[in-house]
Amino acid sequence: MYNILLVEDDKVLGESLEESLKEEGFGVTLAKDGNQALDFTYENEFDIYILDVNIPHISGFELLNELRESGDKTPAIFLTALTNTNSLKQGFDVGGDDYIKKPFDFDELLVRINAHIRSSFKSYNKSIIYGELELDIEDELLFKSGKTIHITPTEQKLIEKFLKNIGKVVTIYELIEAIDGDSSAGALRVHITNLKKLGLKLKNIRGVGYICEKL
Repeated sequence: MYNILLVEDDKVLGESLEESLKEEGFGVTLAKDGNQALDFTYENEFDIYILDVNIPHISGFELLNELRESGDKTPAIFLTALTNTNSLKQGFDVGGDDYIKKPFDFDELLVRINAHIRSSFKSYNKSIIYGELELDIEDELLFKSGKTIHITPTEQKLIEKFLKNIGKVVTIYELIEAIDGDSSAGALRVHITNLKKLGLKLKNIRGVGYICEKL
């Protein structure tokens, strides 16, 4: 499940979007002003930001500029009633990835959200570092302290699934799906044990799945 930070101070629009996005299977955190949104980014990891521009305390432009300066590369879509070229330019100058003018079609927003999430994994996540481990997704290689670690193809798929979802619950169903059903529950536990030995901090959520804990 992908997680969205939605920043919108219009109560009706914000709650309507939140509900619609949840129906599409997204996890949604709704913030009603810039300061609250900033706090949420410190507490959670998101796959995409959807930002209104004219929000209380700090604007959507200021919010994203601060996040970008801190090294946050999470894709961001601005939603705004502003239509002038200068506003459009400012949105992209502060690091916005897309810009949708209100009123907008929800289906169009959905298409753009999915496109930017897919693009972000290709652009930003060619490798993932977790403690002493580095996973090269493109070449399907795992390194520990700079040395190549040889693991089974099944464990390669599992470690990629966990490292793309750090801090999030990955269900047993999602794990089985990630390895194309090529494992029994008992074999899956053996693979999980092996990944723990490599350095993954995996916490069992009984009857549900596992969380790869943040370091």
